[in-house]
Amino acid sequence: MVGARRVPGARFATALGAVTLIGPLAVHFFLPIVPAIQNQFGISDALAEFTFTVTLATMAAATLVYGTLSDRFGRRPMLLSGLGLFLAGSALSAVAGSVALLLAGRLVQAVGAGCSITLTRAMARDAYGPDTLVKAIAYLTMAYTAGPMLAPPLGGLLVDHLGWRSVFWAALLMGAVIMVVAYRVLYETQEHIGARRGGGVLRDYVTLFANLRFSAFVLQSGFCSGTFFAIVAASPFLMEDTLGRSATEYGLYFFLFPAGYFIGNFVSGRISGRVSIETMVFTGAAVNLLALATQAGLILGVGLSPAAIFLPTFFTTFAQGLALPNGQAGAIQIMPELAGTAAGAGVFSQLFLSALFAQLYGWAADGTPIPMIEIAAVAAILSLVTGTIPLVQKLRGRA
Repeated sequence: MVGARRVPGARFATALGAVTLIGPLAVHFFLPIVPAIQNQFGISDALAEFTFTVTLATMAAATLVYGTLSDRFGRRPMLLSGLGLFLAGSALSAVAGSVALLLAGRLVQAVGAGCSITLTRAMARDAYGPDTLVKAIAYLTMAYTAGPMLAPPLGGLLVDHLGWRSVFWAALLMGAVIMVVAYRVLYETQEHIGARRGGGVLRDYVTLFANLRFSAFVLQSGFCSGTFFAIVAASPFLMEDTLGRSATEYGLYFFLFPAGYFIGNFVSGRISGRVSIETMVFTGAAVNLLALATQAGLILGVGLSPAAIFLPTFFTTFAQGLALPNGQAGAIQIMPELAGTAAGAGVFSQLFLSALFAQLYGWAADGTPIPMIEIAAVAAILSLVTGTIPLVQKLRGRA
């Protein structure tokens, strides 16, 4: 058992923020090299897309394991184990001589990366308490957005000048630095390690998902993320293959995506406690659908261009920044004794549905933006439907 709750300082918060960068190193850092991977191994669009979406799907499954095991065995050992696997997977991917070995490396890398978002949110809940959880998650997510801001431009530069393998070597180096920081700074935050070890894992998830409010929060996060990742999956091919732009230019335009997410999370953090969680989730879902409708109108009415791809999606990610910290905080607060399990379930939904909608685009891709618009529209509509449920419950006095 851990002693009385320690007061987290600036070093603790900085280290938590650094750990969140592991996810972007596994996901966003890889985006600019997908076309290069396709050319290197002579594979189809769908298989090339799978080298990307396999990371999201595997990270999603891993979050369930990390979340529930951290409730039983502690946050710190699970976190350090995950970081070690991320390093091993990055090294294997860097030396891969076939697409099968590359996929194996990506799988190991993804299993490791699954620890980052789940455990940083659970540790934030432990360390900062429920009263400031929305603000803590929002600011952690702002730190996370440094990854998507920097990873695609840096990845584009690396693949253009040093080849695609350099991206994995860079991920290995940066991951090693993050692991050292986590080992030296992050302490165990779970106060009652092992207290629930007699309970069943499946029973915990059934208990959580039997709660309509919990299910609505985590599904809204997933569908909102799915809207974005359907666009993300299409964007490198539309930019580099259809429009003939370079990987470096793609990486520079990509900066607009995390910038919107950063601003949305900043707004969430600033108004936390003044606007209800339910209102913020609904507002984010509505803005998400409006941004997609604007993008569809630009592409169908004016034509495909970098501006039509990236400017509306800035507001898609802004909408995510409004909804996700609030939805995740709302889900984690429902059953505090299952905070790690709830965090894992929330991140699972976010990553799994992101992978699903990204892969749906990979299967439907035909060189035009139409499949992107159609698939993203389905996700955006479902995001609004699920985002409406907690608000209706609150208005009816059932929250």
